[in-house]
Amino acid sequence: MPHTLAEKILLAHVDVADVGPGDVVMVRCDVVLTNDISGPMAFRAMEKMGATKVFDPAKVVVVPDHFVPAKDTRSAELQKLVRDWSKDQGVTYYEQGRGGIEHTVLVEEGWVVPGSVIAGGDSHTCTYGALGAFGTGLGSTDIAACLASGSFWQAVPGTIRVEFTGAKGRFVTGKDLILAVIAEIGVAGGTNMALEFVGEGAEALSIDERLAVANMAVEAGSETGFFPADDTVAEYLAGRTARRWVAERSDPGAEFAQTVRIDLDGLSPLVALPDSPGNVVSLDQAVGRRIDQVYIGNCSNGTITDLRQAAELLGGRTVNPRTRAIIVPASQRVYRQALAEGLLDLFVAAGAMVSTPTCGACFGGGGGVLAAGENAITTTNRNFRGRMGSSEAGIHLSNAWVAAAAAVAGEIVDPADFEVAP
Repeated sequence: MPHTLAEKILLAHVDVADVGPGDVVMVRCDVVLTNDISGPMAFRAMEKMGATKVFDPAKVVVVPDHFVPAKDTRSAELQKLVRDWSKDQGVTYYEQGRGGIEHTVLVEEGWVVPGSVIAGGDSHTCTYGALGAFGTGLGSTDIAACLASGSFWQAVPGTIRVEFTGAKGRFVTGKDLILAVIAEIGVAGGTNMALEFVGEGAEALSIDERLAVANMAVEAGSETGFFPADDTVAEYLAGRTARRWVAERSDPGAEFAQTVRIDLDGLSPLVALPDSPGNVVSLDQAVGRRIDQVYIGNCSNGTITDLRQAAELLGGRTVNPRTRAIIVPASQRVYRQALAEGLLDLFVAAGAMVSTPTCGACFGGGGGVLAAGENAITTTNRNFRGRMGSSEAGIHLSNAWVAAAAAVAGEIVDPADFEVAP
């Protein structure tokens, strides 16, 4: 029987002869990930299960990133708890200053390869689909079971085939592609589904842009989102990992629940207005909105590609006096690369604040929360009411070019307005 990519990956990690949408199977993990929020809850649940040791220390990774650096005594205690637990269990632990945001770190460090299964204690574990892996976010109780047994229950998802045709234009990025998908199918359109991104437009994306697309598959309610592994993935992984992998894609004749086509030739930059990633409009419909804070970073758009795009707009210009800008490289590697390229100095010269890699402001945990009545534009993945601070603040999602242009103008503008030299 022909299978989709999602079915093929799961079939290689279960002990049954065949799988199909809706089947509930026990899936073996190649990697189990947790952090400083989901970790402590999972550790307590694991103790209640009577498990004292993880199933395989070589397959467990802990990355503190949400409350890094610790903002108060409580968060410092969480950091200490995960640090001590990781040492006791002998698992891989990325200490503050030596890692960064978990999803970026796992990709950079070679933990993710095509065809692998990663169970993560964070909803954006779907990011790993950029490399053709099945990454899925689980609750802390399920992560506890994964830590103890190396497996989890999974309902086999159907697959929505997303075909990107044509070529994206100037100032259009992977962020706009996934916002276009969410606008098309809705924030619940991918429920019980995997998204499979194909077509010439998908194949032309860099790994950084694929990460942005896969990261927000969950914002459509999807289990995960995939790019079939290709030469771009092979080049990225060369010298990065010794893990074995085979490039897979859906079989000819595989059954898809739906096919969605997005024409990149006609796609403009998009903005998700408050208070939902599905409240998507074209950039021209958002122009003129006052912006108090710009945030460029996060596990979706804190890559070197995003920082270069921001630098293109901010170079030789300054942040508007009524606006503040926060720029957060997603990992120490990205931070050092941006430092070597002179981007960080450029940002500071423009009047922006550059932060250590952290999830803090993205989820309102610290390092840039919003006050009532303020508006932000951000390259993050969620703009729910109260997500970044006050429930009376407005959050807009965009790509890095659009966000940086807003930092200069103090309002949402078209980055094409800055095509001339500063």
